[in-house]
Amino acid sequence: MRHPLTAAAFAAAALLALSACSSSDDAATADGELALANADTLTVCTNPPFEPFEYEEDGQIVGLDMALTGEIAADLGVELRPLNTGFDAIESGAALNAQQCDIAASALTITDARKKNVDFSDAYFDADQGVLVASGSPIADEADLEGLKIGVQQATTGATWVEEQGLEGVQFEDLGLQIQALRNGQVDVVINDVTVLEPYATGDLEVSFVVPTGEQYGFAVRKGHTALVDAANATLERIRQDGTYDELVAEYFGTGEPTAEPTD
Repeated sequence: MRHPLTAAAFAAAALLALSACSSSDDAATADGELALANADTLTVCTNPPFEPFEYEEDGQIVGLDMALTGEIAADLGVELRPLNTGFDAIESGAALNAQQCDIAASALTITDARKKNVDFSDAYFDADQGVLVASGSPIADEADLEGLKIGVQQATTGATWVEEQGLEGVQFEDLGLQIQALRNGQVDVVINDVTVLEPYATGDLEVSFVVPTGEQYGFAVRKGHTALVDAANATLERIRQDGTYDELVAEYFGTGEPTAEPTD
């Protein structure tokens, strides 16, 4: 499904008036001010396919993360530009530090390790890990994973969980390659965030069980870019209050989903 980016009001922009501007000089300003990599554009690093958060449709990157960052861009009075980026460069902060993008939105779990490299917005979505298998598979719980080849997406919390359990993980660059490997028998199961596995659980594949990890997604910016964190949080607060957030979640999931409460 496709969602045109919502044209939102500029309420949050007023909160940033003393520290933000849209001139070409922005990129040269110090951390703590709203410095964008490209004037009049909020560039967002993302890593499709990861439906419904980010995926390609009609040659455009769309999804819940793009709709939410589109709200941030609208509040700032700038255009949104999605940039397809390797997930390892996103979660490590490398793409942000190189100013390839201003903000990362890729169903990125907030972790202490990642906080060393990037600053996060408030949490905006709760998530757990899921195990995808061939339909009719006898695999039913964590004990059944012993001795299996488990497809994981590199640099993700799912890959970390598999390693921590002492299981055999086979790394892939993105979710699409994980699914392909499961279908062609290269791996026995796939582990990733359960919400993005569910669209594939039709016909030949099914989600066998969920691993409760209590993860929360956040938007990431380069360390010290507090003005952009403040802008993202102001938008998240606005869209929760005016109902936009619930509408977007319902659109991309087809119904409401458990989501993260605003945090301090």
